[in-house]
Amino acid sequence: MPALVLLGAQWGDEGKGKATDLLGGSVDYVVRYQGGNNAGHTVVVGDQKYALHLLPSGILSPGCTPVIGNGVVVDPSVLLSELSGLNERGVDTSKLLLSGNAHIITPYNVTVDKVTERFLGKRKIGTTGRGIGPTYADKINRVGIRVQDLYDESILTQKVEAALDVKNQILTKLYNRRAMAVDQAVEELLGYADKLAPYVADTVLVINQALEEDKVVLFEGGQGTLLDIDHGTYPFVTSSNPTAGGACTGAGVGPTKISRVIGILKAYTTRVGAGPFPTELFDEDGEALRRIGGERGVTTGRDRRCGWFDAVIARYATRVNGLTDFFLTKLDVLTGWEQIPVCVAYEIDGKRVEELPYSQTDFHHAKPVYEMLPGWSEDISKAKSFSDLPKNAQNYVKALEEMSGAPISAIGVGPGRDETIEINSFL
Repeated sequence: MPALVLLGAQWGDEGKGKATDLLGGSVDYVVRYQGGNNAGHTVVVGDQKYALHLLPSGILSPGCTPVIGNGVVVDPSVLLSELSGLNERGVDTSKLLLSGNAHIITPYNVTVDKVTERFLGKRKIGTTGRGIGPTYADKINRVGIRVQDLYDESILTQKVEAALDVKNQILTKLYNRRAMAVDQAVEELLGYADKLAPYVADTVLVINQALEEDKVVLFEGGQGTLLDIDHGTYPFVTSSNPTAGGACTGAGVGPTKISRVIGILKAYTTRVGAGPFPTELFDEDGEALRRIGGERGVTTGRDRRCGWFDAVIARYATRVNGLTDFFLTKLDVLTGWEQIPVCVAYEIDGKRVEELPYSQTDFHHAKPVYEMLPGWSEDISKAKSFSDLPKNAQNYVKALEEMSGAPISAIGVGPGRDETIEINSFL
């Protein structure tokens, strides 16, 4: 059963789109299993750059069926806009499948997200303001709107009424905002029904039948391990489970069907939004990483916080995801440094700690313990094999592999589809 999970092993933005796209030609299905349009993948094909937010990266691979699973929260306007944009560029999007059980991001979810974040002020989480968290909250509170509800006006109206009973109390009495009208929300949501209908399917059945037929299915996570609602740097996390276990619940497959779990690992570390970040740099090196790496959020447009590679986080990602392989991206960005620091442990209250502390307080106070590795100055963007890399670049990769606890099976040496060194096949 060739089912693979591909996920971020840091705080997101590791280059998952490039990795998914690399596998796209050999994969029959690519399935997004969590998150929403708060995720973003940049895929470069030839001289064309595509910024994907909600759609699986497999949408760009002819012959591959892209699937939005039941664990994803879907903003219909964003989905339709993204499909339209790709169609205008000549990309065939007709094979997309959308789970009827996926939850809809409603207009009132977006409103609640924005006003809540503003209300928190200095205590804000750093959300994207796209309604992701409130939609997952509605799902858990059992007042959520699912895609299938768009095709039953009576059920849709009842559910919107139930959700707004509480939300309008909060909007008017706590935030001093105007109440939202039930009929207006229902009308807007019903307007998407016909446009989405060609894509709606029982994706759990489709995916499991594909696996039974020995098709290759790739499960693609958004965000990253350290943003997982259960296993990330809570509360500065997303509202879903980007870790490997999320693929089972978010796509409807059993864990015994997954044969490989691939973690995407940037050759340094970045994160967007608030929260602890032990190796964060506030000097010229941090600015250089941001500039050379083009570190700006695909979805948010915010500059990413940049720091050196953190092996403690990588080991943690290996453990909680059961990683079998790493795909190391953006190695080329590190070209030009004489020495490259790598965080091998933390110092907390004067003690050396080599594993991620479970206490949020300890993690906030963690100071990186660095090991210096020799850098390289040669251009590596044309390298086609591991032996083509300068010796110091090879040693850097080997050191990261040993520290992280899983083999590095592919290396990104540039943004292009063909700028990848494949050491071991993922299939």
